[in-house]
Amino acid sequence: MTAVELLTHLVGFNTVTRESNLELIAFVERYLAGYGIESRRIESDDGRKANLLARIGPNVEGGVVLSGHTDVVPVDGQPWTTDPFTLTERDGLLYGRGSCDMKGFIACTLAEVPRWVEMPLTRPIWLAFSYDEEIGCQGAPRMIERLVADCPRPAAVIVGEPTLMQPVTQQKGITTLSTTVTGVEAHSSQVYQGISAIHVAARLVAKIEDIMGELKDEGCCNQAFNVEHSSLHVGKIQGGTAVNIMARECTFEWEIRHLPEDGFEAVHARFVAFSDQLEREMSYRDTRVAITTTPITATVPALADRDNRAALGICQALMGEQVPEAVAYATEAGQFQEAGLEAIICGPGSIGQAHQPDEFISVEQLDLGAAFMQRLGDYLAE
Repeated sequence: MTAVELLTHLVGFNTVTRESNLELIAFVERYLAGYGIESRRIESDDGRKANLLARIGPNVEGGVVLSGHTDVVPVDGQPWTTDPFTLTERDGLLYGRGSCDMKGFIACTLAEVPRWVEMPLTRPIWLAFSYDEEIGCQGAPRMIERLVADCPRPAAVIVGEPTLMQPVTQQKGITTLSTTVTGVEAHSSQVYQGISAIHVAARLVAKIEDIMGELKDEGCCNQAFNVEHSSLHVGKIQGGTAVNIMARECTFEWEIRHLPEDGFEAVHARFVAFSDQLEREMSYRDTRVAITTTPITATVPALADRDNRAALGICQALMGEQVPEAVAYATEAGQFQEAGLEAIICGPGSIGQAHQPDEFISVEQLDLGAAFMQRLGDYLAE
């Protein structure tokens, strides 16, 4: 099958993160088995989802891992003009949820399998397909652990997120958090009898934005990123009972997207210091006041521009000399790097189409991805 035909199948599987991806995984297993390739599932704890790991070529060191996630973001409430789970071609564009992010990359890898299995590869190609990337890169770590523990060490990992086939050597890390403020209820006319959790939360939210200014003023910046400093953002907030009651509780959810050189802990420590000080101030008035912050998801590590010469060299050998780029979104590349593997990001399609209604990948970009895979086989057969 061609990459477009395979993408038609892949888009047809509803792998929104709240759903299972096992039907897609089973399809890929059958496809690979048809060419004599064994694959291995690494399942989630509840067995509803699975990563898939497969090898093409000799079981030796020096191979290349092609990594992609099988899950997609929801389509609820988006004004699609086509069926999100039916690939639709129009004017050279292929519409469908996940067509760009990132089933297009997976389709390009699978389309080249028939040729790869007939080639005298001297180093292997590893296919590493994960689940739950879109909700905090939760599935990949156990697959990476198995890859590192059980397989000969690969030379490079290429994470095929949409980059218009430009190599990306830096990404920000991300941590999502939830902060709950417990205040003291009172009639709103008696403002000194209670402590509004909403008012306390507002000071914390303002501090979160102030921290970005502090980082920029202190020169904690990386010019490679379009947002050059670590960014902090509050996305949800809820609290209070009625307009005439001082709120007993307020909760907000927020994120830190940290530069590789900053790290999550250093940025988070600034918030913690302010939060602890504010809690002490409020508790002098009433000991029932409390501020609690907990992570919603584990930190997705940043990708630093280091220890990636082999990975970058492979991309440049196949696609020509290109200036490496940096992206603010998080991927599984940082997790591979944290495990000691060389990793970069490079895949077909534009991130500007990801997560959008009428998401698409152009046929031209899919062709570039397919050409990359063809050259990769030739490169590993030398």
